[in-house]
Amino acid sequence: MSPISKIAVVGSSNTDMIVRAADIPRPGETVIGGEFRMAGGGKGANQAVAAARAGGDVTFIARVGDDVFGRQAVESFHRDGIETRFVFKDKGAASGVALIMVDHRGENSIAVASGANAKLTPADIEKAKGVIAAADILLLQLETPLETVSRAAKLAVARGVPVILNPAPARPLDDRLLRSITILTPNEIEAEILTGIKIKSRSDMAEAARKLMARGVKAVLITLGARGVFVADEKIRTIVPAGKVKAVDTTAAGDVFNGALAVALAEGRALLDAARFANAAAALSVTKWGAQPSAPKRKDIERFMA
Repeated sequence: MSPISKIAVVGSSNTDMIVRAADIPRPGETVIGGEFRMAGGGKGANQAVAAARAGGDVTFIARVGDDVFGRQAVESFHRDGIETRFVFKDKGAASGVALIMVDHRGENSIAVASGANAKLTPADIEKAKGVIAAADILLLQLETPLETVSRAAKLAVARGVPVILNPAPARPLDDRLLRSITILTPNEIEAEILTGIKIKSRSDMAEAARKLMARGVKAVLITLGARGVFVADEKIRTIVPAGKVKAVDTTAAGDVFNGALAVALAEGRALLDAARFANAAAALSVTKWGAQPSAPKRKDIERFMA
């Protein structure tokens, strides 16, 4: 049995409203005949749930509205054993909502109304600094204010806690933040936005990773969807392939990857082994509908790897 890893996750919580249809509509087009579902989402919450189901002891630091969506989200976190004392309720903002279209190939298009997520502040992070200091890993994304993300990373670094940043949604990042990041996990589009390098080949991946590490990041994992993940650090430049599955919905596959990666690294696994574990979790996630409902449990990840 692996040791229980303490994961602190700072990030967003949304309610996802999902419509499945044959195709994602183009501007001005209406598509009829889709199936509707509603599920928990938000990159931070998705990663917290994924980490908890993968075996981590997770504390989630977030802000939700004082509304039905916020209450349902917190109840759901409790069912997954996530510590929620730093999920703050905001009486002045609605909980975040995401509108998601999924086509017949499992590909998606997403629009987000941030709501209370946009009000998560550095002061909120200060209230949770003890949890961050005691964590084995801090996991971050970019659906909350950048100053809040930066404050959390700075607190972690000061206490020697490794930091994983999933730079999504992609935006330019300054070197001060990147120097705080142990592992950066962009997808191909995010890597291009961060570096200006179009990711068309393995050499492009290597050059993008080199550029990011030159700015202070210790390791870069570029997620490649069904092809797996490109892993780069001071010594490694390789692709860890993904498991073969039939994709139903790719929503939150990257979030599941990050949550599982955090757990594997916190347990002391080497980077490549941790990437394999995270790949397996992400592969399983695309075989199910929705964001949080798709995150697999530890026993299923291990069975899939075996």
